[in-house]
Amino acid sequence: MTENAQQQPTAPHTELPTQYAPADVEGPLYERWVERGYFEADAKSDKPAYTIVIPPPNVTGSLHLGHAFEHTLIDALTRRKRMQGYETLWQPGMDHAGIATQNVVERELAKEGKSRHDLGREAFVERVWQWKAESGGQIAGQMRRLGNGVAWSRDRFTMDEGLSRAVQTVFKKMFDDGLIYRAERIINWCPRCLTAISDIEVDYQDDDGELVSIKYGEGDDTVVVATTRAETMLGDTAVAVHPDDERYKHLVGRRIKLPLTGRTIPVVADTHVDPEFGTGAVKVTPAHDPNDFAIGQRHGLESLTVMDERGVITVHGPFEGLDRFEARSAIVAALRADGRIVAEKRPYVHSVGHCSRCKTTLEPRLSLQWWVKVETLAKAAGDAVRDGRVDIHPADLSQRYFDWVDNLNDWCISRQLWWGHRIPVWHGPDGETVCVGPDEQPPSGEGWEQDTDVLDTWFSSGLWPFSTLGWPEKTADLAKFYPNSAMVTGYDLMFFWVARMMMFGLYAMDGEIPFRTIAFHGMVRDEHGKKMSKSFGNTVNPLDWMDKYGSDALRFTLARGANPGTDVPIGEDWVQASRNFANKIWNATRFALMNGATVDGPLPDASAMSATDRWILSRLNKTVAQVDAFYEDFQFAKLSDALFHFAWDEVFDWYVELSKTTFQAGGEPAEVSKRVLGEVLDVTLKLLHPVVPFVTETLWTTLTGGESVVVADWPQDSGFRDDAAEREIETLQSVITEVRRFRADQGLQPGQRVPARLALDGTALAPHEAAIRQLLRLQPEGEDFTATATLPVAGAEVALDLSGTIDVAAERKRLAKDLAAAEKEKSQATAKLGNEAFLAKAPDNVVDKIRGRLAKAEDDITRIRTQLDRLPQQ
Repeated sequence: MTENAQQQPTAPHTELPTQYAPADVEGPLYERWVERGYFEADAKSDKPAYTIVIPPPNVTGSLHLGHAFEHTLIDALTRRKRMQGYETLWQPGMDHAGIATQNVVERELAKEGKSRHDLGREAFVERVWQWKAESGGQIAGQMRRLGNGVAWSRDRFTMDEGLSRAVQTVFKKMFDDGLIYRAERIINWCPRCLTAISDIEVDYQDDDGELVSIKYGEGDDTVVVATTRAETMLGDTAVAVHPDDERYKHLVGRRIKLPLTGRTIPVVADTHVDPEFGTGAVKVTPAHDPNDFAIGQRHGLESLTVMDERGVITVHGPFEGLDRFEARSAIVAALRADGRIVAEKRPYVHSVGHCSRCKTTLEPRLSLQWWVKVETLAKAAGDAVRDGRVDIHPADLSQRYFDWVDNLNDWCISRQLWWGHRIPVWHGPDGETVCVGPDEQPPSGEGWEQDTDVLDTWFSSGLWPFSTLGWPEKTADLAKFYPNSAMVTGYDLMFFWVARMMMFGLYAMDGEIPFRTIAFHGMVRDEHGKKMSKSFGNTVNPLDWMDKYGSDALRFTLARGANPGTDVPIGEDWVQASRNFANKIWNATRFALMNGATVDGPLPDASAMSATDRWILSRLNKTVAQVDAFYEDFQFAKLSDALFHFAWDEVFDWYVELSKTTFQAGGEPAEVSKRVLGEVLDVTLKLLHPVVPFVTETLWTTLTGGESVVVADWPQDSGFRDDAAEREIETLQSVITEVRRFRADQGLQPGQRVPARLALDGTALAPHEAAIRQLLRLQPEGEDFTATATLPVAGAEVALDLSGTIDVAAERKRLAKDLAAAEKEKSQATAKLGNEAFLAKAPDNVVDKIRGRLAKAEDDITRIRTQLDRLPQQ
């Protein structure tokens, strides 16, 4: 710690403005950092590497609180590592966001009265690139506002040439290894976007629907099934019951009549069916339900597709051509007329999947798609955590990770879009299939066509930790910065992104892990803990808070709420409080500069320091050690809280205040304290910098004259401890706190001076009399001094003369009234708690509340009697 201070050039001690104005400071400071190349990373450096990739935001996106939260945590980690001497790379970039971006451009075309089909595929893709150049990437400018220390020269995009090469290389390798195949399966289908979508793009919400119970079969062959999607009955190819259900054993293996269709379907026995749910019989529609598809596969059932990609019915004359929801009503009406409706329940609230982009109700649909065979990949991803090569923070989320990768289904990777990485497979005129790598020529000739699908966006983002470093080429960047040091992301992306990065990294990089640590954080919620949503009206634009309070205030608020894996509530009052903290740092440093605080030269020997000086240096070193430990465990809330209390409570509220007496007295003790104060601020500003970079940069460079705190050395725990000094100052604090409490109890104003006699001889407080008098506004006793109140504290006595400061009679009367109220409250609570009949009937929370009232009343009685005893006698 002291070595760092010695290395600093002489501080210029430029006078700071009286107030901190974030808007005037933040923008120019950030651009200066970027211009000086502080955030760039050199693969040729001999420093140890520290790498984190940004979870790539969508090119369509703008900064929201979730981004601000995550980016604050990553920025804090990388700024600290840079100060610790690591060659630090925070890799920036954006995701092409296939379906979201295509929707945006299609909406733009719709304003012109056109669709993508009017342009054709090539022209439409060119239009998307044009939109990206003109309007995409808005979030990059907003990241600068937040202070993100990313290596902008390395900015990547999942559709740029290098990453596209990586995607094609991986696809080809997996295809050749038999890990990618094409098959008909049930997928989530959006009838509006006309594509399969991934599970993460499904928003489930409770919708009002109807539950209809329908009678299938005739006479003894009758069975009742219930459904919320009556239109799918046109595609039923069986009814399933549990093999042990005695009610239906006579039906298993027989065929029954399917209403409205003229078809008969078999009754099959399958253990998937829950005999306790409903009637214990379920309709089976293999082409339109994932569970039914699995039953159909087990029993060799036919899969009948009864609606097209737009959700329009394609079979059975009376309903053909109807939209799925129109058909639902028409089919129920027809069943009702045929006497087939046994029961109807509406509204029936149930969970329904919607497209996260366009909000359309999704349709499970049998479709020919491309898939990744995940069994071996998922096992490798699980083993890497189990054997300790990859750590998960917090550790209790490991089981959730294992539950996912151990039960992972094959992954549908194809999307019926035009914007994205086109699948590198060509289909020949006679059914041939050829997968083409990045350096290979596709087949040519009549009848050869490239597959029309594009890859799921998560396929390319799954390669992000190594594709951004130049893979598949063996680059210097890849050798230096892979594997990544940590992956910091929300627990909501554990399955859809983190697990896929694990699978791809281990596969493509020959068993080498993609990152050493996965640090999961929670979601940002409003101050009441409620999910932020436009529909709830509780969303916040972080730019508004940054404009109002400064970026540091927002960052500190977010970091201070960041317990690993736990959701983070945030409200404007908390951001305002963080702004006050930034102002406190500013004002304390300004005071220190005005009073000659310095970082020049080595620290004086401890023997030349006062107990106050030794105390703050001891506490400083303990704080350095504590903050380091919290960083290593990704405990952002705890490290922020430790820094807040050390800086505000110990440095600003105590050490600075105690130093004022020393500075006023002058001499050698004052010079020593000026150097100690400079050291404390130097280290404290460095410790705070990763979380609140702007205000600390301004103050640190002014205090020290150093180039930038961004590239300053991270503080080291020097090992200096002085437990005796800590106990001495703790005693001093207890005296001052106790007398302040007494003054407040007596109604004295904070600045009101009171004559006092201090009996400190023979105690550890003796050297601190001047500080005690100054902080407590205690003036020397005069000739007419009368001790009207005496406070024995810490082996000493503080005698006060209150005769000229308070109306003793009025104060006794007020306290007597408060005492009577407290005693009455105690009596009432005691009576209720002594009533057995009341205790037997009252809810636990009511009883607990009364116990709390009793405890408070007893505390109040003790406090008031103490105040009365301390009042001067009349």
